[in-house]
Amino acid sequence: MPGQGSLDRALGALLGGALGDALGMPSQTLDRAAIAARYGRIAGFLAPFPGHPVSHGLPAGAVTDDTEQTLLLARLLIDGGGVLDDCAWAQALIGWEAGVRARGLRDLLGPSTRRALDALLAGTPVGETGRTGTTNGAAMRIAPVGIATSANDLPRLVTRVAAACRVTHATREAIAAAAAVAAVVSQGIDGATFDAALPAALEAARLGAALGAAVGEPDMAGRIALALDIARGGDEARLACEIGTSVASRCSVAAAFGVVRLAGGDAWRAAQIAANIGDDTDTIGAIAGAMAGACSGASALPADKVALVVAVNRLELAPLAQGLLALRGAAR
Repeated sequence: MPGQGSLDRALGALLGGALGDALGMPSQTLDRAAIAARYGRIAGFLAPFPGHPVSHGLPAGAVTDDTEQTLLLARLLIDGGGVLDDCAWAQALIGWEAGVRARGLRDLLGPSTRRALDALLAGTPVGETGRTGTTNGAAMRIAPVGIATSANDLPRLVTRVAAACRVTHATREAIAAAAAVAAVVSQGIDGATFDAALPAALEAARLGAALGAAVGEPDMAGRIALALDIARGGDEARLACEIGTSVASRCSVAAAFGVVRLAGGDAWRAAQIAANIGDDTDTIGAIAGAMAGACSGASALPADKVALVVAVNRLELAPLAQGLLALRGAAR
């Protein structure tokens, strides 16, 4: 059985990601000015305004594709004994989107994932389908790999990240971004603070940049370092302006690192900052929340906020956290 400390932090990664996702749900796709006009300053869970282009119909506290795909990946990793079958992963993503459509919701697969799966269905070999994907879809759902894999062997961790990226996001930008996030989560499981995890996260990004297709941002580590430097000044607007908050990994994933620093490592505060930062707010919140949650633990999250998100989404995360930690222990 995993230790209580590691279990608390594994739950912190999954719950922190869900909190950030749900808080950013009503503001996703809106710029900073539109968020302020519609909601003021988002400080708690809200239902989206009627006719929201993506989140219409979701209740306050609902999670989106970020959390749902994270949990989907966690289940497949556990079922596969730590090995992710490419075809099973592709079919699971296709099935997930079919389920979303059946529920009448609009939060469907992202552009890189959709393009890759369309190519797969058209007969393109799995090894080729993800070679243009540079968006943040891989990083947003990578936390289970970080929970299940120790960062003590950083090349091994990055290799497992690349395997999880292969079907949809097999580019240097996406792999590097996801590797940096997974490295923070993994070190958090072992007790590291966010700041203590950063050197290995930047190294993981450098290692990840050497894998996959040479497409997109060549220096993801540099982008993350820049975001962290900007965040030292405490200026949320400057971070959003200079780094960007779009679905591109070079923007939103780097921004998520800056958000955690702005929040002083506090997952709930990071979720609040992300919800107001503009554009891909739910994904920035999910990534920032997962990293901060892994480094502080579920016990540091606001219990009332956790209870609401768990109830609204009927989440059962403890078995997944335990299963992922069992994989981590087995690898050792």
